[in-house]
Amino acid sequence: MSRIEKMSILGVRSFGVEDKDKQIITFFNPLTILVGPNGAGKTTIIECLKYISTGDFPPGTKGKTFVHDPKVANETDVRAQIRLQFRDVNGELVAVQRSMVCTQKGKTPEFKTLESVITRTKYIKALEALRQVRLKQSLKVKECQTELKYLKQNKEKAQEIQDHLSNREAQLAASKENVKSIESQLEPLKNFLAAVEQNLTKVMRLDNDVKALESRKRQMEKDNQDLQQKMEEVFQGTDEQLRDRYQNHQRIVKEKEKRLLDCKRDLDRAAKECQRFNSEKSELLIERGRLQLQADRHQEHIVTRDSLIQSLAAQLELDGFERAPFTERHIASFRRLVKERQERDTEAANRMMREFAQKEAMKQKQVDEIRDKKTGLERTIELKSDIQSKKEAELKNVKCELQQLEGFSDRISELNEEIAKTEHELEKAERNSNVETLEREVQTLQNEKINLDKALRRLDQEMEHLNIHTTTITQMEMLKKDKAEKEDQIRKVKSRHSEELTSLLGYFPNKKQLEDWLHGKNKKINQTRDTLANLNKRLASVEYDKTYASNELKKKEAQLSHHEAELFDVCGSQDFDSDLNKLQDEIEKSSKQRAVLAGATAVYSQFITQLTEENQSCCPVCQRVFQTEAELQDVISDLQSKLRLAPDKLKSTESELKRKEKKRDEMMSLKPLRQTVVELQDKEIPDLRSKIQNANRDLTGLKGEIEEQESLLQTALSEEEGAKARLQDITLMERYQTDIRDVERKIAQQEAKLLGIDLSRTVLQVSQEKQEKKHLWDTVTGKIELNQKLRQDQQSQIQQLKSAVNELKAEKLQIASSMQRRRQLEEQTVELTTEVQSLCREIKEAKEQVLPLDAMLEKLQQEKEDLVNKRTASNKETQEKMNGINEKVKDINTYVKEIENYIQQGKEDYKKQKESELDEVNSHLAACEKQKEKISKEMEMTRQDIDTQKIRERWLEDNLTLRRRNEELKEVEDNIKQLTKEMGEMKVSQMKNEQKHLEEKIESLKRNHHVALGRQRGFEEEIVRFRKELREPQFKDAEEKYRDMMIVMRTTELVNKDLDLYYKALDKAIMTFHSMKMEEINKIIRDLWRSIYRGQDIEYIEIRSDADENVSATDKRRNYNYRVVMVKGDTALDMRGRCSAGQKVLASLIIRLALAETFCLNCGILALDEPTTNLDRENIESLAHALVEIIKSRLHQRNFQLLVITHDEDFVELLGRSEYVETFYRIKKNIDQCSEIMKCSVSSLGSYVH
Repeated sequence: MSRIEKMSILGVRSFGVEDKDKQIITFFNPLTILVGPNGAGKTTIIECLKYISTGDFPPGTKGKTFVHDPKVANETDVRAQIRLQFRDVNGELVAVQRSMVCTQKGKTPEFKTLESVITRTKYIKALEALRQVRLKQSLKVKECQTELKYLKQNKEKAQEIQDHLSNREAQLAASKENVKSIESQLEPLKNFLAAVEQNLTKVMRLDNDVKALESRKRQMEKDNQDLQQKMEEVFQGTDEQLRDRYQNHQRIVKEKEKRLLDCKRDLDRAAKECQRFNSEKSELLIERGRLQLQADRHQEHIVTRDSLIQSLAAQLELDGFERAPFTERHIASFRRLVKERQERDTEAANRMMREFAQKEAMKQKQVDEIRDKKTGLERTIELKSDIQSKKEAELKNVKCELQQLEGFSDRISELNEEIAKTEHELEKAERNSNVETLEREVQTLQNEKINLDKALRRLDQEMEHLNIHTTTITQMEMLKKDKAEKEDQIRKVKSRHSEELTSLLGYFPNKKQLEDWLHGKNKKINQTRDTLANLNKRLASVEYDKTYASNELKKKEAQLSHHEAELFDVCGSQDFDSDLNKLQDEIEKSSKQRAVLAGATAVYSQFITQLTEENQSCCPVCQRVFQTEAELQDVISDLQSKLRLAPDKLKSTESELKRKEKKRDEMMSLKPLRQTVVELQDKEIPDLRSKIQNANRDLTGLKGEIEEQESLLQTALSEEEGAKARLQDITLMERYQTDIRDVERKIAQQEAKLLGIDLSRTVLQVSQEKQEKKHLWDTVTGKIELNQKLRQDQQSQIQQLKSAVNELKAEKLQIASSMQRRRQLEEQTVELTTEVQSLCREIKEAKEQVLPLDAMLEKLQQEKEDLVNKRTASNKETQEKMNGINEKVKDINTYVKEIENYIQQGKEDYKKQKESELDEVNSHLAACEKQKEKISKEMEMTRQDIDTQKIRERWLEDNLTLRRRNEELKEVEDNIKQLTKEMGEMKVSQMKNEQKHLEEKIESLKRNHHVALGRQRGFEEEIVRFRKELREPQFKDAEEKYRDMMIVMRTTELVNKDLDLYYKALDKAIMTFHSMKMEEINKIIRDLWRSIYRGQDIEYIEIRSDADENVSATDKRRNYNYRVVMVKGDTALDMRGRCSAGQKVLASLIIRLALAETFCLNCGILALDEPTTNLDRENIESLAHALVEIIKSRLHQRNFQLLVITHDEDFVELLGRSEYVETFYRIKKNIDQCSEIMKCSVSSLGSYVH
């Protein structure tokens, strides 16, 4: 059995950090007592013992506050160390040590341990651990089932994708061969077509060039005509003469422009000069204004200075300063007189202040003397009053002690009687005790308990042995279950697919037979697909031809509509040829009409002249003679009106002729467009419509054939899909058969491992036998404890009687010693009374001397205050008067200084100089303005001259442009002839026929090529998609993942079943153990309460535990609701809210004692911290007596140790009356406020107190 012996503490809480501060405590057997005031460090010893034993820190410390504070120790880091020496269950001496360090860095200390703490959680809460493991395994099974479902789907999907991939790869290879064949035919045709198109492009380019040159020629002719009409006259000289005249004209214009530029520069210079003179003028005007302002301010300063001198002279009663203005001599005299007056006033003020200061110092000296005398008397009164209070208190204590001693004489006789009675009872109890008989029975029971311990250890070994082979047994059972499941799966596959496969093949095939049938079926399907593909190619080709023809038809129809719209916009109708002939006739008529109108003006003018001036009375045309003057005037008027209207008619006729000629040119340019419209209407559009009708007829036939082939293909595919779907199950069935063979081999291996092992007993049977032995062990233990309790009760009764005798004798001795002290107390009373009366007289005399000093002190302080107020008022009045004079003198000096500065700086002469400069600048500015006006007039004349020359220059340029255009027109005519000749040498119609034939052939090949490429791209995209899908995580290694997950799920299910069995068995054992221990604990609590508690209101207390029976053990953790009840008669009430603080403390102590006695089998160490808190004296005595009895009953147990911490020395004295306590430890703080442990004798308690 284990037992602690020594412990050392260094650097923990209030224990010092130096080696000299290390404290060592030796634990006594069976009782160790620690005594000390609050805060001395008693509880720290228990905390250190708990930490060194378990590694747990005190609640709320987290280690940082458990170590001595570095700030208190004035160190950066503090190391703490706890060492414990103990004997283990085998009696071997063991020493352990734990070290900690706390470092102060910044505001927050850092803490760390220097050894790792042993964890104990894996050895406790086994039931909860099993439940949590089972719960996790159940969740894992559910997750595996869900995952298995998806893995199976992924595996099936991956196989389907792989089949599609193989099929598409074969189709892609065939499609690539077809594309290469089409491309080899298409390349030479494209090259030949490119050569033909190149020649046609050259012809079209030549034709376009000719048309462009003809259009340019017409435009140039028109431009030349417009230019001639715009010019006044055409130059008649040679080109050389024209260029010379143009160059001379340009030279004259440049000279005039140069003169204009010079004038402009002269004008800019004149403008700058004017600007400069204006700037100087502005500056001079500003300076003149500023100087005039300073002169005005100078006069104001002189007037203000004289006024201030007169005012201050009148205030100071100075003569000779009544009239202004003042000269420099007057001002100097005034300043000297004022300075003398100020010095006299200052001296008078200082003299007065010195007189007041002397008077104040004398008064203050008198006040200080009186105050010192008063303070001395008050201090004497205070000291003597304190002494008087202490003497009176001491006198009161002595009188009380004398009163207590009055009744001690009668108590001695009572004590003699009680001592005799108690000794008689003690002798009777010793005669009736049978302790030796009980000890023999206990020894016999302990031998039986040792045998049961051996049996339990043997069962534990057998349980461990079975657990070692449980894995092998479990694996074998799992393999057998797996074999049965796979055989069941094979039966299900056969029953599910037998009918369908027999109908397809005529028999139930294996995997190879089904694959051969699928291969043949796949061959037929591929043939059908090839036929269908050829039909689809033909269909795609026909659809492409139809689509191409439809698009071409739409284009041609749109082109026709567009061309017809263009023709209609120009012609106004669709009859192009008749409109063109009609327009040609109208142009001829308009040309003739324009010629008539152009000559009509001259003819009409000549006729009017002949009729008016030559006095001819006959018509100039028909020679008819006018009979009267009125008729002649009518003819002349008619001719004059026609002559007036002729220019307007000529202009309108010319504009109409130009419009019609323009329209004719536009229609002539649309002749090729008209030819194109005729070809579209008569040939191209009807041919395209015929092609579309033929394509529709071919499409109908091809779609019928395709539908027939698709029906055949669909039937074959459905049969193939059905067979493929069964193939997966057939493959799985064969895999199951292979797996069954592997499982049978593994079962044989596991059975070989278990050869020679006794498997007649299971883990459950061994566990049940262990529980029976444990129950028997608990029964024997209960009997041992019962006999020990009987022995303890008898020993306790004898010990109580002995303690009562000792207590009565001790009380008798104490009373005898107190009676001897009575005479000493009476003498002390008389002495204290005399001293108190003497002190009262002295205090009264001192108070009478203090009263007149208060009145005298108050009078002197009032006189001093009056002197201070008088000095302050006088000083204030003198200072205000002197400050007023100083301010006026300061103002006069300021104005005098300003006047002197103005005169010294010569501001008046400077003002006159600036006015003369301003007059000079005005004269220069007027001359500059006149020059500027002259230059402006000259520039205006030059500009007018240049504008006139520009008109002439434009006429010369127009003549040069006309001659250059005529030369260009001649070159254009030569180019047109050359291009027309080149076009005649090429065979255009033959090349167009060849182009058309080649385009049709290439277009057909392109359609086939596009169809083949489209199919190829489709195959490639599908292959890429299939491969990408197979690389996805859910399809990659899908079959292997499915198999692994199935194994994990099956093994986890088997493990979960075993965990459920173990959990239920352990839960049942724990419930049985809980019930037994609760009965044992309540029995001990009941006995302790009855032996300790002295009240009559509670017979005993016990712990009630209510378990939640509605909760299944495998669902969640079982909950226990513990409560403490107090029993009186047949009624049990909860103690919460019904008991006093003392009853709470006593109940908690008793419960702790019971728990320790029940569960501390190998380490019976119990620590009680302040057990007397809130207990009254009677219950404290009862508790001390109970602890002594517990020690007496456990004295023969080697592992029992009791550690008591208290500050109640009476409680320690009660424990010290027993024969088990001779010494105790006193905990106190030394001069450095560090905790110290001192070993003391129990007999020294009374002397230490006094």
